[in-house]
Amino acid sequence: MSAELAGRAALVTGGGRGIGAAIALRLAREGADVAVTYVRAPQRAAEIVRGIEAAGRRGLAIAADASDPAAATGAVDRAAAEFGRLDILVNNAGIAPYGPLEDVTAEELDLTLALHVRAAFVAAQAAARHLGPGGRIVNIGSSLAERVPYPGWTLYAMSKSALTGLTRGLARDLGPRGITANVVQPGSTDTEMNPADSPDAEFERGFTALGRYGRAEEIAAMVAHLAGPGGDYVTGAAIAVDGGYAA
Repeated sequence: MSAELAGRAALVTGGGRGIGAAIALRLAREGADVAVTYVRAPQRAAEIVRGIEAAGRRGLAIAADASDPAAATGAVDRAAAEFGRLDILVNNAGIAPYGPLEDVTAEELDLTLALHVRAAFVAAQAAARHLGPGGRIVNIGSSLAERVPYPGWTLYAMSKSALTGLTRGLARDLGPRGITANVVQPGSTDTEMNPADSPDAEFERGFTALGRYGRAEEIAAMVAHLAGPGGDYVTGAAIAVDGGYAA
């Protein structure tokens, strides 16, 4: 790996597993110090930190429930304090509510919006106090924000779609300071949350142009590109990494 992110510091929310873990490790291999947040499984977050340190970078695991605004803001401030700076924020923490529209409860609605929308907003707001020129905000959305080909995903699609508006607003607000904001829209990705060998996997693969699930490392590669020099002139963009799911 190159050292395009040498001397930079990042925070990846929900970085203890899946796509978030792949992003954290990729940023470290590119030279960044990386903090990750987690809610459960501290041992898994600790494993990611060991991976970051094995790449020769500083790692930090922060217990923080992103659905709590104070915790989301606190995680940003702690990462900046521990590393002495913050250059990259990746809003990745999320859940995957699925089911009939009529079965969605008020509690499920509130939690999903708190985690996917409010958390990303308050973390970006907090990060804006630390980011300097060349700073990056990358939100992790979903291909379901672009195309919903089957029922059961209304709540999830709505919450992820909100990240597009957030990202465009951030791009305008922070652009004069040389800070970029983008949203990456992953398609079906082989993770613990949505394994490529699940009963529904073949069905999902049928919606992609490439006929396969993505790998978390492929999402991480796009995030690393946006976080590095290749992302200097990219802002306010929604970038699909979905194997042609939305094509």
